[in-house]
Amino acid sequence: MKRLTALLVDDEALAREKLRALLVHHADIELIGEVSDGHAALSHLERQRPDLLFLDIQMPGLDGFQVLEALGPERIPAVIFVTAFDHYALRAFEVHALDYLLKPFDAARLQHALDHARQRLARPDRGLERGVLELLESLRRQRDYASEIVVKDRGRAEFVRVDDIDWIEAAGNYLEIHTAGKCHLLRETMKDLEARLDPDRFVRIHRSRLVHRRRVRQVEGGAFGEYRLTLDNGVVLTSGRGFGDRIRTWMKPQA
Repeated sequence: MKRLTALLVDDEALAREKLRALLVHHADIELIGEVSDGHAALSHLERQRPDLLFLDIQMPGLDGFQVLEALGPERIPAVIFVTAFDHYALRAFEVHALDYLLKPFDAARLQHALDHARQRLARPDRGLERGVLELLESLRRQRDYASEIVVKDRGRAEFVRVDDIDWIEAAGNYLEIHTAGKCHLLRETMKDLEARLDPDRFVRIHRSRLVHRRRVRQVEGGAFGEYRLTLDNGVVLTSGRGFGDRIRTWMKPQA
């Protein structure tokens, strides 16, 4: 059995201790180091080239994604992300066929991630690097989209965080931006605002309606190709007949 070298990167001592204890039961994994921050990880990775990298995402200084960006594509090993992200964010890993451990994880989940990593490392292609690079490119595109929207409220500028938006609806020459318990008015066209928003977060369901994907809790098919989307706050939105393809594409499981 070929032994695989591994580096553990996590700023939480207890998380490192748990993973270290679980890896003892995998004879083919040799832990060659563990560090607690992104800068130390990058320094270690520039000196050594482990086969496998257990990488925490949320760390002070350099986060896990920034470590990989700084490392460069030719030096990216197989990566198993260790994260406390919610399930919506984890969809990005699944889309790009990347392994992850969602804290708190157990021995069975680690076994599954390691089995997958072993299979991919045994392949001669560069699918490992490709998946990570596709993820990083997706993140770069997200940075180009608006994180806040400036609205006017009684002559004052107010900043609305994009991730606080539930849905957006056209109302004459304005857009109604709905957040928790509040509605903001913005004088902008739906087309222009949609272009400023990350399509991985927002889906156009109607000529006059955009919805934050994370807020959708249920989708039901209706008459004439329409869909009824129930948000987590109980609001029900109806799609336009010409937008069914967008909703079906969004809901389609990723390979």
